[in-house]
Amino acid sequence: MIQFKPNKINLTKYMFFTGKGGVGKTSIACATAISLADIGKKVLLVSTDPASNLQDVFSTTLTNKGVPIEGIPNLVVANLDPVQAAFDYKESVIAPYRGKLPEVVLKNMEEQLSGSCTVEIAAFNEFTKFITDDEINVTYEHILFDTAPTGHTLRMLQLPSAWSNFISESTHGASCLGQLSGLEAKKTKYKEAVETLADKNKTTLVLVSRPDITPLEEAERSSRELLELGVKNQMLVLNGIFESPDDEISKSFYHKQQVALESIPNELKKLEITYVPLRSYNITGIENLRLLLIENRDSNVKEEIKSKEMKNLSALIDDLIETNKKVIFTMGKGGVGKTTIAAAIAMQLAKRGKSVHLTTTDPAAHLKFVINESSGITMSHIDEKKELERYKNEVLSKAREIMSEDDIAYIEEDLKSPCTQEIAVFRSFAEIVERASNEIVVIDTAPTGHTLLLLDSTQSYHKEVKRTQGDIPESVKNLLPRLKSEETEVIIVTLPETTPVYEAMRLEEDLNRAEIATKWWVVNSSMLSTATTNRLLSSKSKNEIPWINKVNQITQGNMVVIPWKSVEIKNNELLEL
Repeated sequence: MIQFKPNKINLTKYMFFTGKGGVGKTSIACATAISLADIGKKVLLVSTDPASNLQDVFSTTLTNKGVPIEGIPNLVVANLDPVQAAFDYKESVIAPYRGKLPEVVLKNMEEQLSGSCTVEIAAFNEFTKFITDDEINVTYEHILFDTAPTGHTLRMLQLPSAWSNFISESTHGASCLGQLSGLEAKKTKYKEAVETLADKNKTTLVLVSRPDITPLEEAERSSRELLELGVKNQMLVLNGIFESPDDEISKSFYHKQQVALESIPNELKKLEITYVPLRSYNITGIENLRLLLIENRDSNVKEEIKSKEMKNLSALIDDLIETNKKVIFTMGKGGVGKTTIAAAIAMQLAKRGKSVHLTTTDPAAHLKFVINESSGITMSHIDEKKELERYKNEVLSKAREIMSEDDIAYIEEDLKSPCTQEIAVFRSFAEIVERASNEIVVIDTAPTGHTLLLLDSTQSYHKEVKRTQGDIPESVKNLLPRLKSEETEVIIVTLPETTPVYEAMRLEEDLNRAEIATKWWVVNSSMLSTATTNRLLSSKSKNEIPWINKVNQITQGNMVVIPWKSVEIKNNELLEL
């Protein structure tokens, strides 16, 4: 495996950087752009990442048109805001119906267009301009995109029925139909953009991952999906490879990475694989971006921890008991450790004499190896694939009674969207919560606010038009108001890093829209809390301080910080979190 050096690789005109949130794709995209510009290439860097911090990275106010970067004569950077683009797009779709349809129907349509799929489509709409504009293509030798379209987005674009006004025909009403309504005029441009993506002589897909199991699995899924759609020119960049262990913590950190690297999915092993060494400094500013692909330097963070007392999980447990919580969700993006936190909460509640039921969607169901189903804890495992299949079959069987095959194809694709899976799994959660009314129920995955609003608005919509397709079980209807009650607690789990914190902030905003209050955040896997003496890890841990301070500010001190641990988790370790 060789180090990633853009000036020594035969690169295509278009490069799309993609990967799980927090793996460093923005940093690597920026460093690549600077590296190419420094050798005289004219480069345009475009970000469509909702969590983008490009303005901080370059210390420059950016626009969606592109701004030349001072000190790098050949580099222009554009920062698109897909959330704003999605809002504008949603308004353009709904505006023609205002005053013509009942308000409850309009609200349902608005929520249909408020999910992540609409943001993806809006982002694709924005960067299509950069791919298909003749003047831009003549001006720049390389056009780099921070965040690639997902396979789900590209598949939708290729479906004939996706181009009709589909909102009013939704059969299951609780997912992401309608994102492409009214875009017929742009169909040709979209087709050109998709064809460019699939042209190996024009486009390279750069999969960015950390040397950890979850991000690698995510990269493999993205790779496979895009391969099936013809995007075959792919490479893998492993970011943050650690090579200098010398104390107990750093040796465990090194071992954990090596285990992940040894288990790289087979499909990824077929790609060209390069790596970027772990850096201790914050990847902001042109100087640090230039260094990222070349050498390390010590962190220069001067900020101090503002919290007078770093709370552990016991403080959270005390509050849960004092406020008499009955339903407890741990919520966060994949890979932040919400399953482990849920298990630790369940164990501590049981230790305090409470009857606890713990539900997990962990596909490996590894909790049974670390938790003994005694001392007041019972457990259940929800199979996400099984629940999704059950829900899909129910929806499709009803759709086939009234719809054409083309429209069925669109329904099938829509059912692959993230919020559809949330809805399918949520139904099982609702059944468990309803059954376990005499216990405290701890659930390791919560639905997003968008999903809850979809379910809520769909109920109102169904009452309005008296439709029966896509039935919502009574248990789900009962749980929606229960989630808004004082007996429910949603605990947000994040990591002390830029992207995970921004993603957690968006999750909280989403929940607030659904009128579900959040109080506690858990900052997981903090290297700062390990007291490592390894120079690189110790220096790197200082970069956590601004993010721990930010979470402390957001939560008004209701923050738990969990030290980084190796993967071997036992009962006693869970209790000590």
